[in-house]
Amino acid sequence: MEKQKTTVVVAGREYTLVSTEPPEYMQRVAAYADRKLRESSLSSRLPRQQADALAAVNLADELLKAQDENSRLRRENRQLREALAKAEGRETP
Repeated sequence: MEKQKTTVVVAGREYTLVSTEPPEYMQRVAAYADRKLRESSLSSRLPRQQADALAAVNLADELLKAQDENSRLRRENRQLREALAKAEGRETP
């Protein structure tokens, strides 16, 4: 897929992103990041730089939890496929 430039606004500033993802997706990503930055600054009385760092840590936490859940579900899926194959008396791929 060809790379495209998409202009987004995060924390009141415009950024041009280059990605193979569709512009609509990149707008969603930027809107999510912007919302998390706003939430962080509104929910604390921290200086802007510290609030931004807190937002980054919170986003990293969400990402790692999602990755862990994805791994857990993949393992569970593999185990279920293996159990089904065994019950049907066939080999698993």
